[in-house]
Amino acid sequence: MADSSKIVLNGEKNGEQIEIDPRVLEVIMGIAAEKVDGVAGMRGNVRSGINWVFGREDRRRGVNVKVDKDNKLIADVYVYVESGVYVPKVAVELQKALKKQLLQMTDLTLKEINVHVVGLVFPEDEEDSDQATSKLFSDSDEKSKDESTRES
Repeated sequence: MADSSKIVLNGEKNGEQIEIDPRVLEVIMGIAAEKVDGVAGMRGNVRSGINWVFGREDRRRGVNVKVDKDNKLIADVYVYVESGVYVPKVAVELQKALKKQLLQMTDLTLKEINVHVVGLVFPEDEEDSDQATSKLFSDSDEKSKDESTRES
């Protein structure tokens, strides 16, 4: 592996090389992580929040890949899990799924996959968030606006 910004795969013939940006690995693992049972979502950052506002999805949200001093890959995965699940089992399944997906798509192996559970998602929270985003103004706000325009 050359430097920490690119991951180099050596070809079998003629010394050919393939360079992979770590962000590509983050996308691969982000998609795989969202498919694991018990994972409710991935932690975002400011960039993913801005992308969401503009209607773009940040697929590498919640995954950070780095190369250590021995040129081994380390992944940190930040997830929200569904309430009522057995967290250690979800974490192990997440590690297995990410290792398998990365090996299948790139022939790379990970030295470590660190799973960080950053929150729990309750079914009531999902319902409340849907209701909160569906209406911009409450009914009382709309009535007071109508009354103020009539008085003018």
